[in-house]
Amino acid sequence: MGGATPDREVYLRPGDFCFGEGRLRITTLLGSCVSVVLWHPTQAHGGMCHYMLPSRYQSRGNLAPDGKYGDEAMELFMLELKKRHTVPAQYRVQLYGGGNMFGGRAASGMDIGIQNIEMAHRLLNERGFTLDYEHLGSFGHRKVAFNVWSGEVSLIHVDHRNTGK
Repeated sequence: MGGATPDREVYLRPGDFCFGEGRLRITTLLGSCVSVVLWHPTQAHGGMCHYMLPSRYQSRGNLAPDGKYGDEAMELFMLELKKRHTVPAQYRVQLYGGGNMFGGRAASGMDIGIQNIEMAHRLLNERGFTLDYEHLGSFGHRKVAFNVWSGEVSLIHVDHRNTGK
C-alpha cells in the first residue's frame, strides 16, 4: 500500500468513527455494515466510519451522535468538516460494505446491507457530497484500509460463497 508506514493505525469496530490527519491509517472489516471514507485532497485529512444500522428509528434525546447509525455517523463527519472550515464538495468520497452475509435472499425489507447502502447514498446526496467510488453489496466481507496522508484506499473482498465458509 504505497510502501509508506503509518505513524498511527486505528482499527474501527462496528459503530466506530475516526477522523484525522498525518500518517494515520484507518482499517476495518465489513459485512452488512457500511463505511464512508472522506478525504480532503489539498489538506490531506479525512476519516472513516463503520456504521451498523441506517438509523436509530427513535429519538435519541440529548445523547451525542452515535457512529453505530448511518445518519448519526454523517453528523459526526459534518462536525469534523465544520471544525476544519471545509465543505462537502471539497472531499473525495468512497463507500464500502453492505454485503449479504447469508448467501440467500433476505425477506423484502429485511436486508440490512441494502438498507445501509440506501442510507449512505441518501445522506451523501442530501449533504452535497459527490461519490467518487463505491464497492457495495454482493456477498461476503471486505477489509478496507485508508491511508489518510495520501487518500489511498485498499480493499480485499472475500465472497464466502466461493470459499466454502
